[in-house]
Amino acid sequence: MNHDVLMKKTIELSIKNTENGGSPFGAVITKNGKIISKSVNRVTKDNDPTAHAEILAIREAAKQLKTFDLSGCTIYCSCEPCPMCFGAIYWARIDKIFYACNRYDANNHGFDDEHLYKEIKLPTGQREISFSQLLRKEAMEAFKKWDENDEKIVY
Repeated sequence: MNHDVLMKKTIELSIKNTENGGSPFGAVITKNGKIISKSVNRVTKDNDPTAHAEILAIREAAKQLKTFDLSGCTIYCSCEPCPMCFGAIYWARIDKIFYACNRYDANNHGFDDEHLYKEIKLPTGQREISFSQLLRKEAMEAFKKWDENDEKIVY
């Protein structure tokens, strides 16, 4: 399947999701041209703010491939990924992202991520949500144990 066919499938998912009361987002993940997973945004259906189409597709792809490393995969998104999904795509090591609508299109329809982009750039003390560091010294013990573990799986 070529990129246009795969993007059309992704767009179809997003349209069907809106027809079924969901929001207009879909994602498809492929490897070697074969669909590994697909999903739609389920935030309101599952009452889960992390249930974005990309996140759910990544979870399913990792399960199908039995690995957290999705190198060699491509993700097709009906819209440019938000900051959360962008981060998850990078953590999953997906090689390529294709998207249809951009974040400004989403903003024009009530999905405004611009605030998140601005907040990420700010020092923690200037962010809208209060950030307070506690018990760093005690928590560093976990990193010490990690460093000492010869059987750790680095990701």
